Amino acid sequence: MAKVRVYELAKELGTTSKKLIEIMEGMNIEVKNHMSTLEDEEAQRVIAILTGKAESDEAAKKKETPDSDKEKPVRAEKKEAAPSKSKIKDKPAAGAVKRLKTEPPPAGKKAAVKKKRRLVRIEGRTTVGELAAIFNVTPAELITRLLDLGIVAGINQALSSAAIELAAEEFDMDVEFVADPKEQELFAEDKENGKKMVPRNPVVTVLGHVDHGKTSLLDAIRETNVTAGEAGGITQHIGAYEVEISGKKIVFLDTPGHEAFTAMRARGAQVTDIAVLVVAADDGVKPQTIEAINHARAAGVPIIAAINKIDKPGANIEKVKQQLSEQGLVPEEWGGETIFVNVSALQKTGLDELLEMILLVAEVSELKANPDRAARGTVIEAHLDRGRGPVATVLVQDGTLRVGAPVICGTTTGKVRAMLNYKGKRVTEAGPATPVELLGLNEVPLAGDRFQVVADDRLARQVAEKRSQKIKEAAHKRQRISLNDLFKQIQEGEVKELNLVIKGDVHGSVEALQEAILKLSLDEVKIKVIHAGTGAINESDVMLASASNAIVIGFNVRPDNNARRLAEQDQVDVRLYRVIYEALEDIEAAVRGLLKPVYQEQVLGQAEIRQVFRASKLGNIAGCHVIEGKITRNALVRLIRDGVVVHEGKLASLKRFKDDVREVSSGFECGILLEGYNDIAEGDLIEAYTMQQVN
Repeated sequence: MAKVRVYELAKELGTTSKKLIEIMEGMNIEVKNHMSTLEDEEAQRVIAILTGKAESDEAAKKKETPDSDKEKPVRAEKKEAAPSKSKIKDKPAAGAVKRLKTEPPPAGKKAAVKKKRRLVRIEGRTTVGELAAIFNVTPAELITRLLDLGIVAGINQALSSAAIELAAEEFDMDVEFVADPKEQELFAEDKENGKKMVPRNPVVTVLGHVDHGKTSLLDAIRETNVTAGEAGGITQHIGAYEVEISGKKIVFLDTPGHEAFTAMRARGAQVTDIAVLVVAADDGVKPQTIEAINHARAAGVPIIAAINKIDKPGANIEKVKQQLSEQGLVPEEWGGETIFVNVSALQKTGLDELLEMILLVAEVSELKANPDRAARGTVIEAHLDRGRGPVATVLVQDGTLRVGAPVICGTTTGKVRAMLNYKGKRVTEAGPATPVELLGLNEVPLAGDRFQVVADDRLARQVAEKRSQKIKEAAHKRQRISLNDLFKQIQEGEVKELNLVIKGDVHGSVEALQEAILKLSLDEVKIKVIHAGTGAINESDVMLASASNAIVIGFNVRPDNNARRLAEQDQVDVRLYRVIYEALEDIEAAVRGLLKPVYQEQVLGQAEIRQVFRASKLGNIAGCHVIEGKITRNALVRLIRDGVVVHEGKLASLKRFKDDVREVSSGFECGILLEGYNDIAEGDLIEAYTMQQVN
């Protein structure tokens, strides 16, 4: 007999894991829980003891058997009679549901009329469109109600359990989450982990309008500089960081402020305990400020208002307080309940007071979690990394995540191969309220997916496959169109839908771009995203776009050589962007008939870096082999790493051996020095291109 887990042996012997653990403790066999592994010798000892006990105490066993037989069907019946309890396992916004059950309806909402409410059953991931059909309402009506709740979602966006419950309440319905039988079986063992709750660290989300100083405030707290690495000077990914204050840790989530990143902000609010609302003293309350307030309220979390940039000449703290009071955030000194803190990220003033207030709110909230149960949490961000494979930034919300544990995460599965903390250091375990980078999943998960440690990795794969199949069945293909002649074909009545394939460097950016683009739909043309994913644009993406008459949108990524050739062959329109504003402006202009392209990019060639030479005076020199086209001295260049653009700029030098040259053709070697950039590595691609005037 090979190694066996406690719960497997208990099932084989017809007893519970708890009873079996008690017996093993009496036999001096050390086990932590039902997931512990027993050696063959230990398992045989347990079997022998139990068998001997059964033979020696046969009468007592016969007496107990009827009772146990009676209990088994009762437990099974109970599980089937209340499947709605499964929803507790995958609720990312428990606070929102708590608010739903305990708080009165928001101001302006009519009190619910006492009448018999319709019961609807929900199974698995459900999009806005699917939920509208279940509720028997139009998608537009559902989206409007969700907006009233502070939840911004497109028709094809999947909703969390908490959001579904809030929406059901708006339509005077009761919702029951019906778990798949295999999922019930997969997570059944989780009930045996006990209910030991201990205090945990608070999770804080920093929310606010773009350029109000959210990331700068975190930089001041962490004494680092993240802003400099963001394209366009804005935060386009969610960052998770730990800060230690007076022996206590605080987990911070930084979220983007631009309106396009609504989904990312909402996700940050749903996994947090406390929301820090950053408002610039010289700018006041803005649209994304109000949206952030709505997200925090929908999640049912307390809000701390941090008035930033108080050192600026145009700062008006009292005006900001007045504006926030109009939004329901009344300062304590005005008789309200909202904590206000005046800070300056630049001067690093007021930071200690802000941290003290966070710890105070956390203490009052009595945040607790069970570190001994199977770990579960939420994916904050995810991307595909060269050499490491799929990498997911996760927040462990309950339990302890350990290296080697089998996990299911949405439609992906795997075993935790390695974990890295926010400093990039490897760790072997992560307790409640701990952000880590997780390696070992078979695919890149979706940002916002719930992850859970499971006992049976085989069953987990079956569940993941079923989830994936359901998503594939819901997907459909549409007709393709070119962005340049879109408006012309709309006028001619040939186009009523614009289909897009979106690829980006990380899933959060893809999700944000997708949501923002869907908002651009008009009566004349509806925008549909038929596929969205992370990583370089490949042949599969182009073939999908070709078959569906779709446009490919690349955000911080590039097409590989095969994809580029296929796109030219099939005349698929591939648009590449580094900043989200530009993509939105182009699509909106095309939809409205305003697109007048003046310049068009022409790729000249690509060179692969084979060796890096370090020169103290010049910097890092790339020893390259031109694999396609040619590299010219006056061309613009971009550095591509695993399909993702990491730098754009100019050539400082182009040489053949020791001679300066104007161009190097395919098949030849050359030395390249990038202007003002040294972060190059073997295997990187240098792509040369020019911008040609079209009209």
